[in-house]
Amino acid sequence: MCTEKRRGGCALSGNANPGQSRLQLLGCHHLALAGVVEVYKGMDIITNKVSAQEQALCRHHMISFLDPLVSNYTVVDFRNKAELLIKDIFSRNKFPIVVGGTNYYIEALLWKVLVDTKEKISPAPRLAVDRKEELEKLDGQELYRRLSQVDPEMAAKLHPHDKRKVSRSLQVFEETGVPHSTFLKQQQQEEGGGPLGGPLKYPNSCILWLFADQAVLDKRLDQRVDTMLAAGLLEELRDFHRRYNQQKVAENCQDYQRGIFQSIGFKEFHEYLVTEGKCSPETSSILLEKGIQALKQVTKKYARKQNKWVRNRFLQRPGYNVPPVYGLEVSDLSRWEENVLKPALEIVESLLQGKKPLADPVKMEPDINENKRSHHMCEPCNRIIIGDREWAAHTKSKSHLHHLKKRRKLESELCAAGSQETDGDSDGAKDAREDKC
Repeated sequence: MCTEKRRGGCALSGNANPGQSRLQLLGCHHLALAGVVEVYKGMDIITNKVSAQEQALCRHHMISFLDPLVSNYTVVDFRNKAELLIKDIFSRNKFPIVVGGTNYYIEALLWKVLVDTKEKISPAPRLAVDRKEELEKLDGQELYRRLSQVDPEMAAKLHPHDKRKVSRSLQVFEETGVPHSTFLKQQQQEEGGGPLGGPLKYPNSCILWLFADQAVLDKRLDQRVDTMLAAGLLEELRDFHRRYNQQKVAENCQDYQRGIFQSIGFKEFHEYLVTEGKCSPETSSILLEKGIQALKQVTKKYARKQNKWVRNRFLQRPGYNVPPVYGLEVSDLSRWEENVLKPALEIVESLLQGKKPLADPVKMEPDINENKRSHHMCEPCNRIIIGDREWAAHTKSKSHLHHLKKRRKLESELCAAGSQETDGDSDGAKDAREDKC
């Protein structure tokens, strides 16, 4: 247990073993804040919520308190509620463990990187109407045109097709009168700020990154889906669809980009759920298998995205105000205590006592020359690419090379045609001269 003097936050992130109790890392003296998907009521299996047995081992927060039909719950809402809980936990001489891994939300807790417009226009905890949601219903080109007029600097950093980010920047300007880019500049210029945002809010934080060999992780995630099915996933999906989604589908107003409906596992079974009982058993079986394979695929894709976020936003974060990231190898579950539990406890206890842990943090040097918001126009592909790394990857992609080859071939054909035309004109002029003579 940490003392008042040694207050600190500990963020736990990564792809831990789904079958291993996450609380084996925590111990019974600490308090945990759950990830973002777990805030919604229901869908316990598909969101992999902490079991009742696990919750009994230590106190948990932010689980199953939000109505599933609330669609405008944002990372700002999550951060605001979590910060109040963290403050309360510290006041009781405990320390919080934030369990990932929606690493975007963990980043929002650790660093000052968000703009809270709600505080500036109303003391109420929520707005009756979500302006961002209204904006996203408009035409993308119109949204980008508006943003270019009121905040050209922010518009230059965003892709014109990224309606969510464009709408968010417009929302910030409309609700505060201040360009979004101005807020971000102010955060970066604060003491301890950097290119990715403002200063670290909890200076005694550390990050425990649970990672595994990719092939091992892929197999484990496939097994996780099979375990969820055996635990009653289909029954949970049917019940949830009947209570919350059936009417939305009938009214053609379902949106799988908001609230709990955007969580992995629900939209993948959409076709199966809406046609069950209305098609042949053979077709239903095919759609079910399609949903299962889609769930496995998107789960593995999301795991890769999580690890990429850790590398790009934590390990390679520029500036000195970055908590140490300790890697814990979870490929071999038979060595869980040796490779994960004991090192994790030693790291946390050492930091709380003001000592240097025996383990060394993972080191990756940031690329100070990389611009994550640079704007590139690829004429052969007729695409806008944002970011130096994305641009480098695009120029090596098969699609780009294909369009580049087609363009060069077309240019070559046009040059050849132009050359023949010039030759023809020369011959004609020569014949005319000969006739004149």
